[in-house]
Amino acid sequence: MLKISLTLPLILLLMNTIFAQDTFPLYKDKIPNSKSTANEEKTEERNGMTIVSKISVPTIRYYPASEKTSTGAAVIIFPGGGYSINAVRHEGYDIAKRFNEVGITAFVVKYRIPEDETMVEKEIGPLQDAQQAIKMVRENAAAYKIDPQRIGVMGFSAGGHLASTIGTHYSELKIENPKNTILRPDFMILIYPVISFQDDIGHRGSRDRLLGKNPTKEKIDFYSNELQITNETPPTFLVHASDDSAVLSINSVRFYENLLKHKVPAELHIYQAGQHGFGLNNKTTKDDWFQRCINWMESNGWLTKK
Repeated sequence: MLKISLTLPLILLLMNTIFAQDTFPLYKDKIPNSKSTANEEKTEERNGMTIVSKISVPTIRYYPASEKTSTGAAVIIFPGGGYSINAVRHEGYDIAKRFNEVGITAFVVKYRIPEDETMVEKEIGPLQDAQQAIKMVRENAAAYKIDPQRIGVMGFSAGGHLASTIGTHYSELKIENPKNTILRPDFMILIYPVISFQDDIGHRGSRDRLLGKNPTKEKIDFYSNELQITNETPPTFLVHASDDSAVLSINSVRFYENLLKHKVPAELHIYQAGQHGFGLNNKTTKDDWFQRCINWMESNGWLTKK
């Protein structure tokens, strides 16, 4: 009989490999606000990006930091895609791996695409998934070996709108929460985010997908997150490019300005060029926005081991 002897370090390495990148359903039971329809989710490679469309069954993918380097901090990531797709790799999985390199546990949420065919009320579907993600992570913080008071959210493009929505609407409960778990993120990281749904600067495609073609002024204002900032809005780090023609950089500027008005700690980086959707690598500059983000997190004490 063949005997295999494994050292403790090797066992730990194998365990980390087994548990790394596990994907779980966001909801243990029935998905709220969901119609009974066929799952037509589709994953494809498009222009060098991994794109997932027609998402009706949301999931969360777990990227644990190694025990040796873990800071105890965690970031829940929402990829972009105009509320029509999730760009899961370059605005999700690749980001999670970079966080792991610096001792930060990450989670990538594949959130539902708002569709009348799959949802009773499509405008709240993505927010439900965002609230459920932070609820799940915070309630299971001990199992994930993270600090429940150092859990942030991160979003790209329309995922930035979703992240900023949970950061400004966390008291608007859209899911069952019997334990009264705090749904407010401890910080936000918003990368070329859709923030506003106003006619002058808003991203019309994202607005149409979430609210429909003819939303009321009340709905437009409610989901224009620069108008929803309070003194309790989480500290925020923002990145944008001046030449972004898809989502105007004024989205980040107005959010930043209103954060300052409410004395919320904030940091904003606007690059001269880069357009939209550059992910980790803005090829127009040698500057590394991700390292600036890590510096910001460290300066605020979220990376201090306890």
